[in-house]
Amino acid sequence: MTVVRQRTSLLSTADPGSFDTAVGALRAGEVIALPTDTVYGLGAHGLLPQAIAQLFVLKGREWMKPIPLLIGQMDDLCVVASEVPEIAWRLAQRFWPGPVTLVVPCASTLPVMLTSGGSSVAVRMPAHDAALRLISELGAPVAATSANLSGGTDAVTAQEVETIFGGRVRIILDGGRCPGGVPSTIVDLTAEPVVIRRRGTLAAAVEDFLTQAQ
Repeated sequence: MTVVRQRTSLLSTADPGSFDTAVGALRAGEVIALPTDTVYGLGAHGLLPQAIAQLFVLKGREWMKPIPLLIGQMDDLCVVASEVPEIAWRLAQRFWPGPVTLVVPCASTLPVMLTSGGSSVAVRMPAHDAALRLISELGAPVAATSANLSGGTDAVTAQEVETIFGGRVRIILDGGRCPGGVPSTIVDLTAEPVVIRRRGTLAAAVEDFLTQAQ
């Protein structure tokens, strides 16, 4: 799969029309860049395998590294997971929306491309109005990974995304500087005991919560 060179447009999240354009692109199977509460991400329609494949190509990401999902409301966990452990609901109620990603058993309806053939999926509800609006208007989860080349520095502004992906994505939703600047904490709820796979800003708070929950 090759990446077609194209003109990149920065669309302000202050313009309501930007969301119509971005949602249309996602439904057409395109990859866009979007702001979140942590860093900018590359996003694709979470239920379209070919769109998800483009994420791997654009980032130079290894095919065996699954792509996380962004959801717009807590109840959507039931849509993307085959089962939701009680501790997942408790963590979501405590830390969502926010920079905590939960790894749960994946629903059979999710594209194999998204999970790299695995049995789990990483899910997060971002604390960012523009990201939540985009997901809501799309009416589907967004497959999203940080807007950088694999192993590269995370982008926290639309201009940094443009430097990396200008000419490679058509749309960058410009929501200003991301407030977090650090990737989310990843909590694997499919492991026994529960494991923190990546430490973000809330790692210590999650550890305290899990200790108290036992």
